[in-house]
Amino acid sequence: MRFLQRSLKNKLTKNYVKKFLLLILFIPFLAFAQKTTILKGTVKNKSKEPIEGVSIKFNNIGTTTDKNGNYQLRIPFKKEITLIFRHVSYRTFTKKITAKSRNGERYSPTLILKTEELEEIVITDNKKNAEGIIKIDVKKAQNIIGPNAGVENIIMTLPGVNNNNELSTQYNVRGGNFDENLVYVNGIEIYRPFLIRSGQQEGLSFINSNMVQNINFSAGGFQAKYGDKLSSVLDITYRNPKEFATAIDFSLLGASATLEGLLLNKKLSVLTGVRYRDNSLFVNSKQIETSFRPRFTDIQTYLSYTASDNLKLNFLGNFSLNNYNYKPLSRRTRFGTVSDPLELTVFYDGQEQDKYLTLFGALSADYKVNEKLSFNGTVSRYNTQEEEYFDIAASYQLGEVDANIGSENFGEVDFAQGIGSQLNHARNDLDALITNYQIKGKLKNEKQELSFGIKYQKEDIRDRIREWELIDSLGFSIRPPNHTGNNQPYEPFEGPITPFQNVRADNNVAINRVSGFIQFNEKRFWNDHEIWYNIGVRTQLWNVKANGISSKNQQTISPRAQFAIKPNWEKDMLFRVSGGWYSQPPSYRELRDASGLINIDLKAQKSIHIVAGMDYSFEMWERPFKLTTEVYYKDLSNVNAYSVDNVRIRYRADNLTTAYAHGIDIRLNGEFVPGSESWVSLGYLKTEENIDHRGNISRPTDQRLKFGILFQDYVPNLPNLKAYLNLVYNTGVPGGSPAYSDVYQFQERLRDYKRADLGVSYVFTDANKRYKTGWLSKFKELTLGLELFNMFDIQNSITNTWVRDVYSKTQFGIPNYMTGRVLNFKVGMKF
Repeated sequence: MRFLQRSLKNKLTKNYVKKFLLLILFIPFLAFAQKTTILKGTVKNKSKEPIEGVSIKFNNIGTTTDKNGNYQLRIPFKKEITLIFRHVSYRTFTKKITAKSRNGERYSPTLILKTEELEEIVITDNKKNAEGIIKIDVKKAQNIIGPNAGVENIIMTLPGVNNNNELSTQYNVRGGNFDENLVYVNGIEIYRPFLIRSGQQEGLSFINSNMVQNINFSAGGFQAKYGDKLSSVLDITYRNPKEFATAIDFSLLGASATLEGLLLNKKLSVLTGVRYRDNSLFVNSKQIETSFRPRFTDIQTYLSYTASDNLKLNFLGNFSLNNYNYKPLSRRTRFGTVSDPLELTVFYDGQEQDKYLTLFGALSADYKVNEKLSFNGTVSRYNTQEEEYFDIAASYQLGEVDANIGSENFGEVDFAQGIGSQLNHARNDLDALITNYQIKGKLKNEKQELSFGIKYQKEDIRDRIREWELIDSLGFSIRPPNHTGNNQPYEPFEGPITPFQNVRADNNVAINRVSGFIQFNEKRFWNDHEIWYNIGVRTQLWNVKANGISSKNQQTISPRAQFAIKPNWEKDMLFRVSGGWYSQPPSYRELRDASGLINIDLKAQKSIHIVAGMDYSFEMWERPFKLTTEVYYKDLSNVNAYSVDNVRIRYRADNLTTAYAHGIDIRLNGEFVPGSESWVSLGYLKTEENIDHRGNISRPTDQRLKFGILFQDYVPNLPNLKAYLNLVYNTGVPGGSPAYSDVYQFQERLRDYKRADLGVSYVFTDANKRYKTGWLSKFKELTLGLELFNMFDIQNSITNTWVRDVYSKTQFGIPNYMTGRVLNFKVGMKF
């Protein structure tokens, strides 16, 4: 019995000891549990798919996600920690968290693929930044919303770039006009038609955004390797296909198809695009009732054949046909003030038939001598055949609107203040053939590069102008400017009827140009600071022969330089300065004055251009951003003054003007929404000219303030539903004056230009979301979208129609409004 009691006692003692030891061990755990809590969540990508194998750590504590993307981690309670999410295929993501609940916390982040990060690295390439080049993501150019969606549309969202005509792809840069912009495709200069006078006639841009690989843009201070223009450079490169693919897009505005692939054992790459556009949807939204169906068609192909490791042959071809058939029927426009409203009613008879046929072909060869030395030779020919035929008679009535709210005729015209008519006639034909031969070379190593080139260009233009206008008011023909009139309608006029304007000319013009450049650039370190510099010079020698008379040979020399430094600072900043003496030898359009005469001795316009800029890259909201600021000044001499009517530029064809331009451009771009780059642009500009020593006056491109937003977003819980907003505000420019008016006597500004376009699209499948089964597996990409153009239905005007009251001799400028609100539906697919 005693033995049994002793055994039981020993067993109880051991149990107490075990419980005591467990209690001692468990007390710290209880203390730790009171100071921690559980964090749970699910890690997904932008397509809301779970990500397996994501490492989540803070300090030395961590875990990983399971196959469903779920994780669980114990974290301190009421203490801020920094979580780090890492995955080999996704961007590293950090998040500061403070647990405030003992019952646990949830946090489910969305990770972004590293491929998207690589695209951003390309955008912020330091070499391009040092050169003052803006590199634009091709996807943004393809997705941007706008009446002329594409490369030019996204260029117009940048600071310093302006356009008040949504139907035109032309743009003004820092006080320059349309003719001062260089456009290259694969190193070959592209030209625009000569006779086009309104944006709705332009049709398709040469650049097919579905064929583009790289987009580079400089708003000034560009290198000597680029041509002889005063304002900007748009440098486009078409891509070399890597696989067979077909892309088809169609909407209520037209359709396009792009085919690409590899042939001949992958030595020959083929890229072909076909586009068709019909602007009826836009034109029918305007205030003029018309019978109008413009059709624009083009075919482009880019072929590249790899003959050997050192030799590649390329061909770029384009065929474009624009048919513009316009038959106005009637128009009714109200203007004036609330207390004194007026209404213009116009009835039309006649039509306009325009045709623009363009053919372009370029054959080039890239030869690589060795790793350091390479050459490029190009032969190209551009031909444009343009017809502009119209006979349009207009009879108008200008009346006072009854503004008396209590009147039975409220809102109706109760008094005809002016009655008149006008007849416009044109039979204009132009045939231009431009041929180029050029050779370029490049010698480079890791840090230095020497570039050089020479080009011969021959321009042959045949231009026939037959254009006149008659203006009549109450049966009295209005005399042209600078002609003696009479006291109409009280005194009869007994002289011959003279058109208000009359242009008749036949011009056969040949221009021969030889140009060349050489430039050197180097990248090096100064102490711990990274620097780039570029110095170069280009020259051009040209001769003009017009109607059998030859000019003297003229020559320009244009030295240019750039310098940039990236200091070894904690903050990511880059500073640059560039400029030089820029020259623009006259084209045929600049040689011809308003009366059709050619000035063969016209000199090149010149500009001393200085640009200073800064790039500051930083993180905000734990996402990347970049602030770009540039200030610039232009001192122009030998200026060829001009007036602008819609998109038609009429030059004085003299060098009697001096001018200047200065301003500042600011652009903030970054991920305002995670994973989607957007930007805000702000620009200030002032440009004036002094014509023949008469004093400074605003130039036609004096657009003081520009504000633009390109914003992209997606629905967080439905990331395939995307939205694009393109918003532009431009202050008014001088313009809308009567034909041949003296700009020193008429200084009016058009209304401020305000426009907002919204696009919404749903991505069924793309490179980030592919299906292996089902009907969607047949597509590489499939997108449906809606586009709302001018969603606030703002009435913008680019020109004025001028009518007169013969009794009071008063002229009234009635604004010609641009497009109103338009809804478009589109589909995009790729196989």
